[in-house]
Amino acid sequence: MMHRRRRRRGRRGRNPSPVYINHLPIARKFTPTPRGDGPPIQLEPSEMEALRLVDLEDLSQEEAGKQMGVSRGTVWRLLQNARKKVITAIIQGRVLDIPQPEAE
Repeated sequence: MMHRRRRRRGRRGRNPSPVYINHLPIARKFTPTPRGDGPPIQLEPSEMEALRLVDLEDLSQEEAGKQMGVSRGTVWRLLQNARKKVITAIIQGRVLDIPQPEAE
């Protein structure tokens, strides 16, 4: 279980609910050959888990949300962000970092 990073945009609000991550990836970084210009792209563990459940395990977004302990809308946003990051890394030849979640 991990908490998502809080993206407040200068406003107050409640802390994000925890996301349950059942599987940690073996790889922590993908480096393209040849490398393009630009900073590395960081794929958050919650985004990686959403990709794994929906695209690899063929679960619906609702089923993935139940496993992760978040709403279907949150899973949709995580998928949108993750897919955009992955395709950007592929097209622009940028490094894709996959950090390990912080222990609580």
